[in-house]
Amino acid sequence: MRLIGSLAEIHAVYSLFDRIWQPDKGNPPVTIDQLRAMTYAGNYLAGAFDHGSLVGACVGFFAAPLGVSMHSHVAGVAADVRGRSVGFALKLHQRAWALGQGLTEVTWTFDPLVRRNAYFNLVKLGAIPRDYLVDFYGDMDDGINIGQGSDRLLVDWDLASDAVVDACAGRAAGADDSVTSAAPFALREDKVGEPQIADGPGMKDVPIIRVQTPADVENLRQVNPAAAKRWRLAVRDVLGGLVAAGGQVTGFSRSGWYSVERPP
Repeated sequence: MRLIGSLAEIHAVYSLFDRIWQPDKGNPPVTIDQLRAMTYAGNYLAGAFDHGSLVGACVGFFAAPLGVSMHSHVAGVAADVRGRSVGFALKLHQRAWALGQGLTEVTWTFDPLVRRNAYFNLVKLGAIPRDYLVDFYGDMDDGINIGQGSDRLLVDWDLASDAVVDACAGRAAGADDSVTSAAPFALREDKVGEPQIADGPGMKDVPIIRVQTPADVENLRQVNPAAAKRWRLAVRDVLGGLVAAGGQVTGFSRSGWYSVERPP
């Protein structure tokens, strides 16, 4: 793990992201000139290397409030090294770098439909969701997001909190499935894999409520994009509506459920 600044390595980051996101119309998550300017101005770009080959990278920039926050814009890991905790190592490096700059928080966004990302961000890293952003990037034409909208959960990583310190030391609290399984659901996956929204009486008075995600939305987007889009709209309506009404996402289970606490 190390910082990246040379133009040759910036080209390598661009190529890695190109392989991951597969932009259809020349609209990559970052461009070479952006990365060059950002790193020259002192922002964050780090890479993970395996025997000299770049296998992961993370990009972040200073954010408001200045001197306090950094926004982590994009991170990606090559498919052939997934499952080796490369993404976790990237975030540990990013946290150490941010603390060295005197920062106290890092923010980023992720797709709330992708279970593995939700579990990684909320459980393994201890980040806290702050807002549900509808179609945040607009229409995206890459190989991952095309035709699916770009809703995102914005999370805050309090770098010195006990939860984050423990998570970064490998002592994450883990998902409490017993809590989420006891709460009623607002959205779940039905027997044929479609989203089912609960609308029974008394749901507005439930203090803790669950919202399920599809088992594998990334594959669903390839084999049945219409069904994946129905999931997008259902999660936007239910989870987005709960967050907009003041609900706080407090956990995510391995089985794909968000736990949301409603305000009194």
